[in-house]
Amino acid sequence: MVPVNYYIILSAILFTIGAVGVLIRRNPLVIFMSVELMLNAANLAMVAFSSVYKSFSGQIFVFFVIAVAAAEVAVGLALIVEIFKTKHNINVDEMNSLKG
Repeated sequence: MVPVNYYIILSAILFTIGAVGVLIRRNPLVIFMSVELMLNAANLAMVAFSSVYKSFSGQIFVFFVIAVAAAEVAVGLALIVEIFKTKHNINVDEMNSLKG
């Protein structure tokens, strides 16, 4: 049996990598992947604590978080594709207005 501390340490490392990716990178696709990494790190911590307390409520909550994250990625990627079609550039620093 793996101790819960290992899961929490792994979750903290993954969350830190995701936060650094969001703060440093300027490509929207990398930013979305970093946000997903942060969500999955939180999900890992939630499942780890859920297993400690022998409860399924954390796992049910994680299921809903994954469903919302999938919808967020679908909408985000659609927005990125449309922005690329109109501006021919997807640099985050240059997207300061919603004008076409």
